[in-house]
Amino acid sequence: MNHPHESAAPALRRLLDLLASGAATEDFADVLADARRRGAPAAVLAEIDDATWQALRVHRTLRQHRRREAELTALFDTAGDLAASRDLDSVLQAIVRRARMLLGTDIAYLTLPDEAAGDTYMRVTDGSVSALFQTLRLSLGDGLGGLVAQTARPYATPDYRTDERFHHTGTIDAGVLDEGLVAIIGVPLLIGGQVIGVLFAADRTPRAFSPDEVALLCSLAAHAAIALDTAKSLADTRAALAELNAANELVRAHSAAVQRAEQAHDRLTDLVLRGAEVPDVAAAVAVLLGGEIAVLDAEGEPLAGRSAPAAELTEAVAASRAEGRSVRHGEQWVCAVLAGHDALGTLVLRGRPDLDDADRRLFERASVVTALLLLLRRSVAETENRVRGELLTDLLTAPERDPAGLTARGRRLGVDLARPHLVLVAEPADGKDDDRGRLAGAARRYLFGSRGVSAEHTDTVVLLTPADTGGAHGPEATARQAAERLARLAGFPVTVGAGRPAAGPSALAASYAEGLRCVRALRVLGRAGEGASARSLGFLGVLLGDGHDVDGFVGATLGPLLEYDARRGTELVRTLRAYFDCGGSLTRAKDELHVHVNTVVQRLDRVEALLGRDWNQPERSLELQLALRLRLLAGSGEESGG
Repeated sequence: MNHPHESAAPALRRLLDLLASGAATEDFADVLADARRRGAPAAVLAEIDDATWQALRVHRTLRQHRRREAELTALFDTAGDLAASRDLDSVLQAIVRRARMLLGTDIAYLTLPDEAAGDTYMRVTDGSVSALFQTLRLSLGDGLGGLVAQTARPYATPDYRTDERFHHTGTIDAGVLDEGLVAIIGVPLLIGGQVIGVLFAADRTPRAFSPDEVALLCSLAAHAAIALDTAKSLADTRAALAELNAANELVRAHSAAVQRAEQAHDRLTDLVLRGAEVPDVAAAVAVLLGGEIAVLDAEGEPLAGRSAPAAELTEAVAASRAEGRSVRHGEQWVCAVLAGHDALGTLVLRGRPDLDDADRRLFERASVVTALLLLLRRSVAETENRVRGELLTDLLTAPERDPAGLTARGRRLGVDLARPHLVLVAEPADGKDDDRGRLAGAARRYLFGSRGVSAEHTDTVVLLTPADTGGAHGPEATARQAAERLARLAGFPVTVGAGRPAAGPSALAASYAEGLRCVRALRVLGRAGEGASARSLGFLGVLLGDGHDVDGFVGATLGPLLEYDARRGTELVRTLRAYFDCGGSLTRAKDELHVHVNTVVQRLDRVEALLGRDWNQPERSLELQLALRLRLLAGSGEESGG
């Protein structure tokens, strides 16, 4: 039924109400349909239709504004995340989640390149349900992401499965299929035109992505790129700060090391200028380095401190000489003390297994100072030895000319001739005159640091040393040790003869003559290169020695038998004399002794146990018989107590 006076006003008010309430699009069409059912005039229907079209335009505009507002809000929130300096993982997770929400997709994710592996990996995912997809790694250039990374442009596909624009691989297709993805859009993360990652959104149903959605995802990708770049800048800044702090620490440490080195240099220089000795330097360096310092001479003999045996340090010393630096040897540090190519000794540091560069340089500087001290001492010693050597030459040449003058002269030079001294006579074992000069130098080094004196005299080198340096060893041991060490110092075998300890010019000259005879005897006996005294040469020593020490020879030869007889009340000496007197006949000896032959055999077995298996050899037998005769002549060979 028509109502000619009906107007469009109620319908217009309803359209406004729908706009105000944000009603759905189909609700607007109901307004025109209701007017037709009521039979509204054509003019009214035309007006309502026009108003409905206008209302729908306003509705679309409002919806676009609301979407823009949501997008802007998301972008502002993302910018706020960046400004708040949230950690990178949280920012990227928020960006991916907002991309999924704003585009209304089932899933969103972000991939980054792995420069070390040469591919890309899933950095963040949101909405994913497939473990295979979440751990997917893509080779560069593969899939939709590879195309985005290569071209630095966004790409979208309504159905990835059938899209031939991308390089499909079994690995990628398997991951996409396991996640159930169909429509995918990817946009690049750009920094200075370089692609540093790809942001994706995807649906599990076919879908065409609008330009607005592409633009929105690009905006979010830009924020993600900024977040990554900021994180990298922060990491670089932190690394730079760490390097700067390390550099500052290094500078401070270097400054402290330089200051410490200056103090050490001043300390060592002061010691040298004050005339300190090697032990003083060793003690000072030990304090500076917080360890124990030992100083060995060129032969490995200790000059200060304690150390491992020199033989154990041979390789380390050789390495230090070759490198010109200190070297580590187990828990010790070893540094050769050098003057050019001449080895003066060795420094050994214990208690500091780990040395930094500064302390190592300090240790090496100590070796230089030690070398300087040893050179100074050697120079002074050589000068003193030259002057004292003239005294020794005069002493050996004309001891009777002015004994008192020689003694006084020696006292002024620090040599007390009134005290007992040992005289050692040395000569090259091969007898070469050219080697005597080297032997003289070796003698000076042998006596270095002691109160001894050396000089070249006739064809030999003579060493005069206080008798107490021989200690409990006596002339025999001193001669042997001197021969061994002089040979090492000179580089060739050396024969050494020792005279008996003597005091006073005349006695010392006689001791020299005895030592010289010992050297000649060693040469005749084919024992060149050895050291001996008259006493250690047995009966030959009795003939060579000026004092003809009969008691000493008898005691040295028969001592074990005499001691055994005295301790046990036996008659080994008497039995031995009877055996020799009977020409080695056991039968005649048992008659002489009035004992059973077995008793003689048992006693001679005991003699062999005490004197050695060679007691009956010709040379040893001669010595024993001579000692027995001398003892008998001296009145000590009574039959009782034999």
